[in-house]
Amino acid sequence: MITISKRLGEQRPVDVRLVLPFEQRSRSRLRARLENGEEAGVFMERGDVLRGGDLLLAEDGRVIEVVAADEVLSRVESADPWQLARVSYHLGNRHVPVQIGAGWLRYPHDHVLDGMVRALGSSVTLEIAPFEPEAGAYGGAAHSHAHAHR
Repeated sequence: MITISKRLGEQRPVDVRLVLPFEQRSRSRLRARLENGEEAGVFMERGDVLRGGDLLLAEDGRVIEVVAADEVLSRVESADPWQLARVSYHLGNRHVPVQIGAGWLRYPHDHVLDGMVRALGSSVTLEIAPFEPEAGAYGGAAHSHAHAHR
């Protein structure tokens, strides 16, 4: 099993990819499989969230690219910023991670939360996409990348 415990600060050629959903990318310790099928142990600092595009250094010197896996998400769209703020407030009040874009937001699909959002007057659609939620007020080591969003 390969051990991964360092984040690279500079760009380097990638040897292999690690495709993970957000729930796993937000854990500091996990066992996973690299895209080539090799088992890996990931040991990051507590509170360190891996983002799609991050580069990690394995103990054997290989460079691992983190890829945000496609996930089932609930998407809310509105031209009314007040309505999106209202939905965001209620989701945040329940400690639900939220990804925010221009005129939309999305969160991990949950039929109970979808019902709450509909009760607030918004429509919800399902979407399969990588999930990169806001880092939060105390962001820690989390950071953002420029990505094209669907």
